[in-house]
Amino acid sequence: MRAVVQRVSRAKVTVADEVTGEIGRGLLVLVGAGQGDSESDVRYVANKVAGLRILADEQGRMNLSLADIGGEVLVVSQFTLFGDTRKGRRPGFSAAADAETARRLYELFLEEIRAAGLVVATGRFQTEMAVELVNEGPVTILIDSSGDF
Repeated sequence: MRAVVQRVSRAKVTVADEVTGEIGRGLLVLVGAGQGDSESDVRYVANKVAGLRILADEQGRMNLSLADIGGEVLVVSQFTLFGDTRKGRRPGFSAAADAETARRLYELFLEEIRAAGLVVATGRFQTEMAVELVNEGPVTILIDSSGDF
């Protein structure tokens, strides 16, 4: 499982002119499931996200987690995180999990984040979404359960 985590002052996702999720200060998390990912991969990434100390403290240092500031999380599914551009100019997505598996793992990811006591907003799985954000810092962190990065 892969995640792109961005520290934001606000973010929202819209589907067909309907806002499906919106947050203030916190994290925007783009998450994708890959071939062979399991529940342990989901738990690994969810625990990393929930505990990341990338929010600024009083001195402006990345020292606080979402729980420390009462921050929110906007989670958006994104299979393109498994796009492979090593050959040609058009990415291949064969490393991404099939839709049924990806949905199950995405929903488990949401459960794990909520179980950590965090306020969670979401996009809508397997739909075209417009994501807006104000990235603070900018701070962007990559997480991969296989340790690729």
